[in-house]
Amino acid sequence: MERPPTGDLVSYLRSRYGARIRDPHTQMRMLEQLMRHFQQLNPTGWEADLLALLQQAFPELYDELALRLRQRLDYEKWVKEHRAELRDKTNDERRAAVWEERNRLFGKDVAEKIWLAELRNQAVADSLEAIDALPNANVQERMARYKQSLGKTYGESAQAYMQTHQQELMNRFLDLGSVQQELGAMTPDQRARSLRSIREEMGLDEEALRRWEDLDRRRDVRWEVGSQYMSERELLAQQYSGPELEARLTELRSRYFSDEAETLAQEERSGFFRFTRPRQWGRN
Repeated sequence: MERPPTGDLVSYLRSRYGARIRDPHTQMRMLEQLMRHFQQLNPTGWEADLLALLQQAFPELYDELALRLRQRLDYEKWVKEHRAELRDKTNDERRAAVWEERNRLFGKDVAEKIWLAELRNQAVADSLEAIDALPNANVQERMARYKQSLGKTYGESAQAYMQTHQQELMNRFLDLGSVQQELGAMTPDQRARSLRSIREEMGLDEEALRRWEDLDRRRDVRWEVGSQYMSERELLAQQYSGPELEARLTELRSRYFSDEAETLAQEERSGFFRFTRPRQWGRN
């Protein structure tokens, strides 16, 4: 943790955390930063130093903060001791075991406040899985369900959250197999309109929409060039081998990709062929 300019950690903590210090999530953020700070300064006696600082900074909440620190250390110990066991579980089993321990150590109400962001993220993931599985929905209907789920998960803060996480939320929707399948079946004009609609629904303004449309066009051209290159590359591989093939591939890459030719050659030597990847509409 960075020390404040004055070096007065008590004033720093009160200024940074005091307004929300009764919130369990804020308490945990502060304690974890302090743990890192004092463990670097005094690896063997850091806990006593940390507790002494808490006593000075928040005397009225000292008992609660000391308990929270003990809970945090017990939780860290449990995770370390059960790491191998957790690794062998399915995702659902692992999540259930972790939450059972969090609820036991912290109490359900406090645990849910500390890991609220994780709960919300999981709720969005579960919702996206359900949306992806809808049998007869089109992209617009899936987007409507997505926005409903975000509103339900984030409540009054949904609009603000969407505004600050536009890219992440949009990518998670575009990554759905059902959405990619429908976009891939569209004509270029239909796809452009659909991508614009998705981005509008996620709150992008007109300037951002134009930038994305320009990027989509450049990506389309690049993938078309890539397709042509791979076709010619395959023909050369059928006709030549050894040094002769490599010389012709060098010329081909230079003709198609100019300054990027050497990068492409290195990728291919490592076994990676960028234009054989699946096209992810709106993503690459």
